[in-house]
Amino acid sequence: MGMIEQFADLVVRAGANVQPGQGVVLRSDTAHLQIARVVAEAAYAAGASWVEPVFNDGPLRRSAVSHASLETLSTSRGWALARIEEWREQGFASILLAGDPDPHLFDGLDPARVAAQPVEEAQAMRRAMFGGMRWSIAAAPNAGWAQQVFGEPDLDRLWEAVGTAMRLDTADPVAEWQQRSATLGARGRVLDALELTEIRYVGEGTDLTVGLLPGTRWTGGGLVDEAGVPYLPNIPTEEVFTSPDRSKADGVIRLTKPVVIAGQLVTGLVVTFSGGVIVDVTASEGVDVVRAQLETDPGSRRLGEVSLVDKESRIAKAGIVFHNTLFDENAGCHVAWGQSFPFAVDGGMAMTPARRFELGLNESSVHTDVVIGGAGLTVTGRGAGGTVDIIKDDEWVL
Repeated sequence: MGMIEQFADLVVRAGANVQPGQGVVLRSDTAHLQIARVVAEAAYAAGASWVEPVFNDGPLRRSAVSHASLETLSTSRGWALARIEEWREQGFASILLAGDPDPHLFDGLDPARVAAQPVEEAQAMRRAMFGGMRWSIAAAPNAGWAQQVFGEPDLDRLWEAVGTAMRLDTADPVAEWQQRSATLGARGRVLDALELTEIRYVGEGTDLTVGLLPGTRWTGGGLVDEAGVPYLPNIPTEEVFTSPDRSKADGVIRLTKPVVIAGQLVTGLVVTFSGGVIVDVTASEGVDVVRAQLETDPGSRRLGEVSLVDKESRIAKAGIVFHNTLFDENAGCHVAWGQSFPFAVDGGMAMTPARRFELGLNESSVHTDVVIGGAGLTVTGRGAGGTVDIIKDDEWVL
């Protein structure tokens, strides 16, 4: 089995865990067409009844951003909302092949238009994913991505790095991920038992304290759907994470990895929080697209995730800046502004969005992960039992 076939098998069997007779929606950039075809084949081999391909294309998106009105770029389509609802009702699984082939494609365009999206469609897809649809996101190697990482379009070298990070270099990648998922899940249970009320990140340029909700639950590795079917929402994953109280975040963070937002590269980002709200952002590059995204909706300026990742992560050990959020967020601790996870509180999956919001979880059409971890970072938690060390100098000590 070649590397692409191993990749597809892992995403289908351990990621979305496609079941016989199940439909699959496969979302991908056209740059990943070859890989998408192999993933579709693997899904059918696993028993999928139908694979629905949904393709995006960067140059076509640039044309839209250049010429369509801001209102059009932001307007949701009834047929698209109906399609998402049908996927949810029919129990489809979702596979997303991520990986930006050209982070400079939108350079020179209006950041507000670049960041624009049909908000209702994004929210509907999140509701479907949090409402029973199993999903998995994996980054698909392409020459443009290799150019970003290595300065040359060395696709073979990128596949080697991705294969190591995704454990495709092992005899049984699916079994390896099941074991890693169990380890991360155990860390989550230890954190649950502490009943923490806040978490603090301290590192070079970072000092952020975030409040946690009563009944907070930490997730590591995979999830299990209502039918008891396990799946991995992200491959790779090296994190333990939860969603905080959206009204309690104070301090500053300095990114230790670049991030791509709405197709644009952002470097040197510094974000300041007060009373749970992002009140200031600066960056060496790409600050305008960050500011535009933060105007998307009322929840886009508040946190939806806090996470813990230590230097034992395979991505961290690779010593490579992947220029891809899915990988780089698993190289160090990160936070995300935007949408919260409903499973972050006891009984959250069974609650209405309004009830989750009332409890303190955030609601937004965006969810942007930014990495603040690495050498020198310390993370502590505070709860009824006092202060506890979780990570010291990027090493898990709890």
